[in-house]
Amino acid sequence: MPAQVTPSTEAQLIEVFSSIQGEGLLVGCRQIFLRFARCNLDCAYCDTPFAPQPECRIEDAPGSGNFSSLPNPVGLELLYNVLFQWQKGAAGMHHSIALTGGEPLLHSDVLEEWLPALRRLLPIHLETNGTLPEALPALLTYLDWIAMDIKLESVTGQPTFWEAHKAFLAQLRGGRDQIKLVVGEETPLEEVSRAASLVHELAPETPLVLQPVTRHGQMTLGPRQLLDLQATVASRHPAVRVIPQTHRFIGLL
Repeated sequence: MPAQVTPSTEAQLIEVFSSIQGEGLLVGCRQIFLRFARCNLDCAYCDTPFAPQPECRIEDAPGSGNFSSLPNPVGLELLYNVLFQWQKGAAGMHHSIALTGGEPLLHSDVLEEWLPALRRLLPIHLETNGTLPEALPALLTYLDWIAMDIKLESVTGQPTFWEAHKAFLAQLRGGRDQIKLVVGEETPLEEVSRAASLVHELAPETPLVLQPVTRHGQMTLGPRQLLDLQATVASRHPAVRVIPQTHRFIGLL
């Protein structure tokens, strides 16, 4: 029987599904994705719907591609029981639960109630835009991995939140966390240099991932520019990798 869960808090979810992580250092790992509604940013390259909906879509079985609907907001007990059954039927398949969005930290009060229970099922991987540092401390105990973005003005179309990113970086814990820079053909070397210097100052042990923008299934910058961007970052922060959105190339969510 699933463990008893007592918190009655509810959250606006977009979808719940099982897939392969296509970004960052956990690329290739099978995860359960909880996609939260709402975001505090409006990045030009974003193609992920995050507006609250009357219903959340949820896979009938992990990886089936068939979805049913749950009324929003979704409560923890219902979600927990579904995921418990997924784990019971596919033991060992999932590496972790990925909290994604939108921006999950807009739901930090709910996550503070949910994560102790969800973490009994699987470790927790937070994906965040790194602009809400005040929401992080209460959750750190329950987060096994943090994937933080530094949102660059050249690709988002809005000013970079340098001070918020600085406060967020100061809370990272080294090798199990990671920082992502989405870069495009319009990204200047000076911008990634500033970001890399900030990372090395505040989180020197934390790997940094350059992720080329993907549009219509194609990367938007060529290999020469990508190599130049990586070399610029490496001169300030050697722990740098280039990892595209691999799930886009293999047709997964």
